[in-house]
This record gives sequence, structure tokens and C-alpha cells, in this order.
Amino acid sequence: MPYKHKRSKFWTASYTDANGRRVQRSTRTTVLKEAKALESRWRSEEWNKQSFDEEPSHTFEELMLMYLTSTKTVKRSFETDRKRAKSLNTYFAGMVVNDLSPQHIREFIDKRRIDGVSDKTINKEMSLLSAAIKYAKREREWDIPNPVEGRRLRESEGRLRWLTREEADALIGAAKALPQDGHPAFHLADFIVLALHTGCRSGELLGLEWDRVDLRNNLIRLEGDHTKSGRGRSVPINGDARAALLGRARHRAEHCPDSPWVFVNSNPRWKGRRISSVKSAFSAACKRANIEHCTPHTLRHTCASWMVMEGRSLMEVRDILGHSTVKMTERYAHLAPERLREAVSVLETGRTFAVPSSTTRRLRYQ
Repeated sequence: MPYKHKRSKFWTASYTDANGRRVQRSTRTTVLKEAKALESRWRSEEWNKQSFDEEPSHTFEELMLMYLTSTKTVKRSFETDRKRAKSLNTYFAGMVVNDLSPQHIREFIDKRRIDGVSDKTINKEMSLLSAAIKYAKREREWDIPNPVEGRRLRESEGRLRWLTREEADALIGAAKALPQDGHPAFHLADFIVLALHTGCRSGELLGLEWDRVDLRNNLIRLEGDHTKSGRGRSVPINGDARAALLGRARHRAEHCPDSPWVFVNSNPRWKGRRISSVKSAFSAACKRANIEHCTPHTLRHTCASWMVMEGRSLMEVRDILGHSTVKMTERYAHLAPERLREAVSVLETGRTFAVPSSTTRRLRYQ
């Protein structure tokens, strides 16, 4: 017999599935007669599966709960996955994943576009659904379709936002003047300087411990557990980054001498704990400095952009930022126009240049 939860307007069906497990499933209807009909149909389907060895049905909620629970301790992006799962839930809630079709994916894409979401974000949400389905097929042997495959949307490259030197100075000044919990948010200024001069991601800096900071050799050591790519790297420290780290060291010595974290919270309520996020303070600093379209990740783009504009090679930038391939670094190539001018200058009329003899012979017989 269907029943209602206190916080839901819909009737919930309750029955035993083919594996002997108790299932509680929303009927998505407020009419008791319709709910009874659905519950009866689902009971019949489960009996057929048990009798004729058919694949048990699995709801979207069952799929996502299984996937998120199974990957919670092994994926650094768990919190991001959880947020994307909520977006998927707005459309797929109550659906049986055994019955998913390309039409459902097209409708989800249309819905998210109406919501004003970018194709890049939609791709990430669909990738989560696809990953969950692949995991269920591989690890739980669920015989379910994956209509997401082959339906990735084409993403526009978009504008690469980076800060000018003047903007960076203004942002650091705003961060120093920004009060937080009754005290100046000096940790934010140090965070900004370190991000600008090391190219580290926010998570890499906020999760940095002092035993991985080598001030003698001016290096920050990042192990595979601390990086997005899963590969460790050493990040060199220049003078500005060193000054920011020394500022953090003085703060720690004064407020939390036993804390292992570089970015440690000195608020009495969370004293000694790592600072988990700078997003709200960073947004306030941007507003104070009148800087638009800027996030903490913009600082990483800025570090790469400054290095390329100063003539450093893409390979060097790749190694410092920790990109998996140089292809990810190529987005900054357009910031070095002088090198391109030098490349085409060899074609100028009247300029003489040597052609290797082997090339001459090859051209002669073509």
C-alpha cells in the first residue's frame, strides 16, 4: 500500500525487488489511485524479473547514491560531484536508469540551457552521469544503457581571463584592507601572492603543510595525493612567494605554533585548523578593487600568462603548473606574439638563408 512521507506531496510505493531487497520508490503522483496502479505494476515487473531472470530495475537515486558512496574516499572531487548530482536530480529524479534513452539526454540538455547553464557545465554534469553508469556496469555488473556516450557538446574556448600587474597590485592591496572576523585578512593577501608567483591551484595551496615547504632550497613539494593530475611536482619559490610564506610563518608562530598548515585559521572557534576556502573573502576583495570576472583560479591563469609574455617556453610553463600535457598549456601561446613575429621575419624579401644540401636535392627531384 503506498504511503506519504511528511515532507513530500507524492505517494511512495513500497515493495520487494527481485534480489529480495525492500524498495521505497516515489510514484511522482499525488493521486492515490494512480500510486496504487504504479505500485502494482512495479511488483509485477519484479516478479517477472525473479521468474524469468530479467535485469532488476535501478532508479537514478540508487545509481547516484551507490556511485557517490563508493567513490567518496578515493575522489578529491567528491564535493563537486555531489553538487553536480543535485543538478542531475532536477531532471532524472525518480527515473529508472534501465530505461534511459538519448531522448532523455536531449531533454536534459534543453532544460539546462533554458536554465542559462553553459555547455561546458552541462558536459561536466553529463560526464558524472556517464561515470556513474560505467562504474555500475563495471563494478556491480548492472546491465544498463549509457545514452550519454557520444553526446558531448562542443564547447567554445571562451575568454582567458588574467590580471595585469596593476590589477594584481590593486587586488593585493584590497585583500590587506579587508577585515575578516574583526581582523585584517592578511592570509588572503599571502594566498594571492603565492598563487600569482607559483601557479598552484587553490586546493594545493590551502592544503599545503609546512613539512612540504623547503625554504632552504626555495621549493614547494606537491605529492600525487595533493595534485589534480595525481602526479607530484616541485614548485620553485621566487622572492615574492618566499616573502608571503615567511608572513604565513610569522602568523603561525604568533597564533598557532603547533598547526601543520601554511594557511591556518587563527579564529578562536576554528583555531589551528586549515582554511578550507577563500572564495567569499576573494570575492569581497575583487569588489573592493573594482575587478570583474575574477576568481581564485584566475591567479593561476595570470601566473602562466605572465611567464609566457616574459618569453618563457610553454614546456617550462607546463612543468611549473603541472599540466598533464603541453596541449593544456597551448591556450597561453597567443600571449607571445613577439616570438611569432621573429618566426615570420625569416620570410622577408631580400633576406638570404641557407638551405641544407639534402633539402636542395629533395626539392630538385620533386
